[in-house]
Amino acid sequence: MNPPDVVDLSILELFKNAHIIVKLVIIGLLLASVWSWAIILEKLFLFAKTRKETDKFEQVFWSGQSLDELYTALSQRRNSGMAALFVAAMREWKRSTSEREGGERGTRPMPGVQLRVEKVMDVTISREVERLERRLTFLATVGSTAPFIGLFGTVWGIMTSFQAIAVSKNTSLAVVAPGIAEALFATALGLFAAIPAVIFYNKFNSEVARHAARLEGFADEFAAILSRQIDKTA
Repeated sequence: MNPPDVVDLSILELFKNAHIIVKLVIIGLLLASVWSWAIILEKLFLFAKTRKETDKFEQVFWSGQSLDELYTALSQRRNSGMAALFVAAMREWKRSTSEREGGERGTRPMPGVQLRVEKVMDVTISREVERLERRLTFLATVGSTAPFIGLFGTVWGIMTSFQAIAVSKNTSLAVVAPGIAEALFATALGLFAAIPAVIFYNKFNSEVARHAARLEGFADEFAAILSRQIDKTA
C-alpha cells in the first residue's frame, strides 16, 4: 500500500505556493506590521522622555529659582514640551517689557502683553501636540484596515481551494489543506498587524491628551503669574 501524501504546511511553503494576490496581501501586512512596531517603539521612547523632561522642568520651575535665570539657561538650548512653552512665553514677555513704542526702554509691559503671551502659549501647545501625534494616523489606519485586508486574502485562498477541488475532482486533505491554510494565514497576519496598532494607538492618544492637559494647566498658572506681575508694574 502506498504511503499517504505528506502535505507541507510550513509558513515558508505556504507563502511559496500561494497565489500572487495572496502573496501581495501577506507582504503588505508584514510591511505594515513592521512599520507599526517601529512607530510603537519610537513613541514609547518619546513619551517616556517627554514625561521625564516635564517632571524635571516642573521641579526646577517650582523650586523658587528666578524666572529670568531659568529662561537664560533654557534659551541657550533646543527645548520641547513644557520647557519650550515656558521659553516661548518668556520670550514674548521680554519683548513686550524691554521696548515700548518710540524705542523707549523700561520694565513696564506694553498694552495687551498678556493676550499675546497666552496666544504664544496656545500656539506652542498646538505644535507640541502635533509633534506627539505625528505618525499615529498610520497606526489607526493599520488597526482599521488590516483585518479587512487579511479577510480579502482569506477569501482569495478559499477560492483557490475550491478551484483546486474543481480541477482535480478530489476533496482529499492534500488538495484542500494548502488553500485553507494560506487563507487562515492571511487572516492571522491581518490580526497580528491590527491588534497591536489599535492597542497602542489608544494608549498614545491617552498619553497625548494627558500631556496636553499638563501643558494647558501650566499655561494657566504661568498666565496668572504674569498677570500679577502686570498688576504690580501698572
